[in-house]
Amino acid sequence: MSSSFLESALAPVDHAASLLGLNRQVVAQLKRPERSLEETLTIERDSGTVGNFPAWRIQWNSALGPHKGGIRYHPAANLDEVSALSALMTWKNSLAGLPLGGGKGAIQVDPKQLSEGELERLSRAYVRAFFDHLGPDRDVPAPDVNTNAQVMAWMDDEYSRLAGRTVHAFTGKPVGEGGSEGREVATSYGGFVILKRFIENLSRKPRTVAIQGFGNVGSNIAKFLFEDGFTIVAVSDSKGGVFRADGLDIPEILDKRPSEIGDESGYHPISNADLLELPVDVLIPSAIEGVITSENAPDIKAKVILEMANGPVDASAEPTLDEQEITIIPDIMANSGGVTGSYFEMLQNQSGDYWTEAQVLEKLEKQMEEAWAALEETRQKYNINYREAAFVRAVERVAEALP
Repeated sequence: MSSSFLESALAPVDHAASLLGLNRQVVAQLKRPERSLEETLTIERDSGTVGNFPAWRIQWNSALGPHKGGIRYHPAANLDEVSALSALMTWKNSLAGLPLGGGKGAIQVDPKQLSEGELERLSRAYVRAFFDHLGPDRDVPAPDVNTNAQVMAWMDDEYSRLAGRTVHAFTGKPVGEGGSEGREVATSYGGFVILKRFIENLSRKPRTVAIQGFGNVGSNIAKFLFEDGFTIVAVSDSKGGVFRADGLDIPEILDKRPSEIGDESGYHPISNADLLELPVDVLIPSAIEGVITSENAPDIKAKVILEMANGPVDASAEPTLDEQEITIIPDIMANSGGVTGSYFEMLQNQSGDYWTEAQVLEKLEKQMEEAWAALEETRQKYNINYREAAFVRAVERVAEALP
C-alpha cells in the first residue's frame, strides 16, 4: 500500500480535532505512535537453510489501556500499513467504549509457503523479538489476516515459557487453551446488534438485505438476520454469488460456497458487482476494502450500508452516497464486536472465570448498545454523519485520557 494509507487513517483525526477544539500539541500526540518496533525474524527452514522475515509491532496509543490489535502474516505487509491499522485500532477500541489502546503487528511472509513447523517457529520467534513490549498490561495481540487460534496458542505458550509462568498475553486462543466461547461469532453478532439499534427509530423498518462476503463474518450475520426475520436476497463469495428475490434459505446454504450453488430452488447466479447494486434496504459488504467507489456509488440503491469489512466504502464514494441520503454505519462501529469479544477473553483470563456463549453475547450486546448510544448522541450534537461522529467520539475519549 502507498503511504497514503497512513495519511487516510489519520485524516479524520484533524476533522474531529477541529470540531472538538483540541490544541495542536494534543493533535500531534494523537497522530504519532508511542512505539514503532521493527525486527528481522530468523528461523531455520525445514530444508536446513535460514529464512529472514521483517516483522513489526506498532503501539499507537495506550491512554485508555493496554494496546490491542491483531497480528497478520502477509507477503505485502509493510510499516505504513501496520502503522495505519494500529491507529485505526486506537479509534475502534475507543469508540467501542473499551479500556484499551490501539496496536497492530505483522510479519512479511506468505504463510502458504511455510510448513506447519516453520509457521510455529516463526510465530514463537515473533514473541521472543517483542517479548519486553507485550503482556496483559502492555499489549495483547490477536488473530488477523492469515493468523488463527493455533498461531495464538503457539504465541501464548511461548510468552508463558519466557515469563516462567502461565500468562495469557494473547486473545483468539482455542477455547480449551484460555480462549473464549462466542469469539467466533462476536464480530457478526455485534454488527447485528448495531443494525437492530439503528433501525429502531426508523418509521419504515428495513427488511431486505444483500451480503457481499460469506466467510465467518458474512455467513454468521446472515444467520442472525435470517433468524430475526430479515429477508436475505443475495450472498456472495470472492468468485460470485446467488440471488433469489423472495429470499434465500440461509440455513440450507450456510455450509456451501455461494458461487457454486448455481440455478437451483429458484436461485440465480449473481456477480459481486451486481449484488452491490441490488434494490435492497440494507447492503452489508463483509469481504474486502474499496468495493464501493466513486464509479459505482451512483448505482447503489440500498438506503443503509453496514460496513462489516474494513474500509469497503472508498472515501471517493462518500459524497455521492451522502447526496443520495444513503446512511453508512462505519466499520469502526459496525465490526467492533470482534475486539469487544477479545476484551471479554482478557477479562476471563484475568479472573479465571468461564462464561458461556450466551453470557458472552449478552455482555456483548450491552457493550455495543452503550457504544451505539454514545455515537448517536455525538452525531446529533454536532449534526454530522455517522462516520464523522465515530471519529469525533473516538478521538474525544482518547484525548480526555491523555496524561
